Amino acid sequence: MDITITPAKLTGTVTPPASKSQAHRAVLALALSGGEGILTNLSPSQDIEATQGCVAALLDGGDGLPLLDCGESGSTLRFLIPVALALRGGARFTGHGRLMERPQGPYFEIFEEKGVSYEQEDGVLTVRGALPAGEYRLRGDVSSQFVTGLLYALPLLDGDSEIVLTTPLESRGYVDMTLDVLDQFGVAVDNDGYRRFRVPGSQRFRPRDFIIEADWSQAGFWYAAYVLGNPVKAVGLDLRSTQGDKVVAAQSELLSRPGDVELDVSQCPDLVPPLAAMAAVREGTARIVNAARLRMKESDRLSAVTEVLTALGAGVEEHPDSLTIVGKPALTGGVTVDSHNDHRIAMMAAIAATRCVKPVTLTGAECVAKSYPNFWEDYEKLGGRIVKE
Repeated sequence: MDITITPAKLTGTVTPPASKSQAHRAVLALALSGGEGILTNLSPSQDIEATQGCVAALLDGGDGLPLLDCGESGSTLRFLIPVALALRGGARFTGHGRLMERPQGPYFEIFEEKGVSYEQEDGVLTVRGALPAGEYRLRGDVSSQFVTGLLYALPLLDGDSEIVLTTPLESRGYVDMTLDVLDQFGVAVDNDGYRRFRVPGSQRFRPRDFIIEADWSQAGFWYAAYVLGNPVKAVGLDLRSTQGDKVVAAQSELLSRPGDVELDVSQCPDLVPPLAAMAAVREGTARIVNAARLRMKESDRLSAVTEVLTALGAGVEEHPDSLTIVGKPALTGGVTVDSHNDHRIAMMAAIAATRCVKPVTLTGAECVAKSYPNFWEDYEKLGGRIVKE
């Protein structure tokens, strides 16, 4: 689907969808509890549907290794790899887009040490073997999803285990969210300064009702709209949330003021697209640093941000692990840009288009369904002028 956006000011209040990150964790925890708890405020999206489908296939009790289609969801894939080993002695995993190209090195290193077999062929990753209790050493600066996957699997084993991080943990807020959900479902983990996680074995997940919070990651785009001069307010957010992306509130304050600024996104990489949009139209230069991991998202997100914002008229310079953005009074627009099959790139372009002089056409705009299926409806309700083709 192509969408043409005629620049217009957005006005009003909007409630972001439920947190996709928290929903992945709650769906998995409730399934592992074997109970009938109710998840309230669970927003449908392609990623959450992938987790629900894979969990159902994993727990159906059939013979052989189940085939789990993770869609384009990195969380689904990385959370379920160790869980499948703990529950079923393995599984076959497949996906779409760039998912099966995303690195699994930290798991593979562990598997070689623990005697778990793995092979990836024709877009299918097969893992097979017994996941033993014990010490698990892995890097903390590749993706926190590996830590979360192990935190869900190790409590299911007979003996006690320990996760030891060999490098400092990035995206710490996502691990905080994992620990919070595990605690609420009755699973105990001792966190020793984010370097060691001690996990007692033979634990049981306890069923319970759970309310999914509104998503600070998606709220970032409405914060960006506000900084770009649109009187929009995101409501329904929990200021006490464990979601790391709630830092967008403070970061948007920095970008709303003139002057040069440096933003370290090592703990909040998903905020780079809205932060880049904010930085594109302001007085001063913004450096967004420690962002190398974005090159292995749904797109090479550093490259995609640079390409799209530059086409709109922004001053963006791409570096191996950072962006330098020289703010301008406005953007020119008048171009067609590609969403790169990346939901966050599509939403960034839509928000940046509000500060363009000429209309902007966005191709592949349907990709927002990955995380925010109602984005375009909310955009129109706020006064956005779009034509779908």
